[in-house]
Amino acid sequence: MLTQTTSRVLEPSDLDAALAVLDRDPVANAFVTSRVQVAGLDPWRLGGEMWGWYEDGMLTSLCYAGANLVPICATPRAVRAFADRARRSGRRCSSIVGPAEPTARLWRLLEPSWGPAREVRAQQPLMVTDRMPTDIAPDPYVRRIRKDEMETIMPACVAMFTEEVGVSPLAGDGGLLYQARVAELVGSGRSFARLDEHGKVVFKAEIGAATDRACQIQGVWVAPEYRGRGVAAPGMAAVLRYALADVAPVVSLYVNDFNTPARRTYARVGFQEIGAFMSILF
Repeated sequence: MLTQTTSRVLEPSDLDAALAVLDRDPVANAFVTSRVQVAGLDPWRLGGEMWGWYEDGMLTSLCYAGANLVPICATPRAVRAFADRARRSGRRCSSIVGPAEPTARLWRLLEPSWGPAREVRAQQPLMVTDRMPTDIAPDPYVRRIRKDEMETIMPACVAMFTEEVGVSPLAGDGGLLYQARVAELVGSGRSFARLDEHGKVVFKAEIGAATDRACQIQGVWVAPEYRGRGVAAPGMAAVLRYALADVAPVVSLYVNDFNTPARRTYARVGFQEIGAFMSILF
């Protein structure tokens, strides 16, 4: 039993305690919770380490350190401990992302050694809903993408990622990891799209993280030639219908504060802001 304030790398035997921390905010923590529920705390399966912060022998805060660095229910003292550990380890992540306040605090401590960042998105509204809109009919042509349609959906996924993040997911390893992630979402039935009469993607979105309490929509994209034509709101309503019926009782997403058209669309479909995320991209 730990009897002092300290941080350490969690082990598989710490799973129940870690899940209890994650369960304190099932919406904000959906991404990490979904990974932990599938992979446990084994670093190889999880794709990174889980750091824990203890006060008086109790696990109170977490930080996922993998492709992303994600503070979870992190108090100011925990953030300082996580920043110290991150500095010692060196930067191995491509982004820091999480609830805005602890993420901003973490970045202030890491920026002198990890900076400069390629981009800082300080305020990304976190939005949720638990019901279908009453005035937006779901697009009947939005459907699950089949496993044999990877070549159809992949170009749209690459276009969305490049537009959103500012770099191509095909860089580095030639896109192997990204293609594997897209294939995972398609295979699990969480990739959705509308195709036009030529088989080209008009609208797409995925349910990227899913637990029994909350799920998160990601990768929303409309082909440039279809933007401004009323495609997004019915498409989102269709994906929302699948999410509420098949995945979880609460659906969330987060969006860049400067993306006014997207925020307006999500509000039309019934999403309400409950907080904010922050992302630091390297």
